[in-house]
Formats: sequence, C-alpha cells, structure tokens
Amino acid sequence: LSDDLLGTGYGDVHHRVCHRKMEEKDKNEVLNMMRVFYASDAVFTNGSEEIFESDVNACVGECPFLEGYVFEEKEAIQGYGMLAKSFSTEFGKLCIWVEDIYVKPEYQGLGIGSQFFRLIEEMYQDVLLRLEVEEENERAVHVYKKSGFDELPYMEMKKYVGKK
Repeated sequence: LSDDLLGTGYGDVHHRVCHRKMEEKDKNEVLNMMRVFYASDAVFTNGSEEIFESDVNACVGECPFLEGYVFEEKEAIQGYGMLAKSFSTEFGKLCIWVEDIYVKPEYQGLGIGSQFFRLIEEMYQDVLLRLEVEEENERAVHVYKKSGFDELPYMEMKKYVGKK
C-alpha cells in the first residue's frame, strides 16, 4: 500500500472526490452508512451492530486483513469502502476482496465507485480483485462490469466455526 496515493482526488472538474483511509473520527458516520447499506436489497444478509462495530474497529485499528476508506469532498463523507486481503490458490496471487462499497444516494451516479476501483488498481499491482453482488442490483453490476469485472460461474458457500 502506498500512502502517497491516498488523499488523491479523482473525477472531473465538476465532482472531485478524495478517497482516504478510514479514521477514528469517521466511525459514527460509517456505522450509519453500514446500517443503511446492510438494510438494503444490495446485500444478502442484514449484519448486526456487533459485526458493524467489529468491521469498523478493524479498519481503524491494526488489523492487517481489512482496510477501510471513506470517500469525501470538502470534508463531506459521501460513502465508504472496505477491502479484505487473502491469497487465491485458484489464481496463484494476492486477492483483494471488495467487501463493502457504499455511496450515499445523493452522490450515486457521479463515478465515485469507479474512482475507488481505479485507486485500488493503483495501490495494488498484480492482484485478483473479487466482490460479491446481488444479481438484481443492476446498477452495481453495470458499474462492476464497466470497471472490468467478469462473472464467475460458480456459487460460494460458507460455514461458521465457533462464535457467530
């Protein structure tokens, strides 16, 4: 991760947004956005306050597996993103999962999500980017395909071990 890429503004002259690492001061606003995001049709599960708190704490803390970012313009937070790191034995390289990407409704359609993907590609070279999307979320599917993502032909499965 190159810190000199953070704080970089992307976009045209009409909408220039800054993507920066999530900080402690962002916690409450990010938690509010997570509540909206996870209550929407864009995600399969609704999450919980405990999970949201754990995710944000990992982003602002020292967790080496999760990175959090906020998207802002003139100190107004417009959305957030979370990236999780793993290794893909299927593809033989580092895998960056775009776990969450949320843009407030009043800022959707301005290219903020696409700008975030460009930033990720600048920060991480020679990696596999992965994400999950609900098929019905046509707007997001369009953005992801436009950003170069392809569909995978299989389902994913999960199993909880230990505390849920």
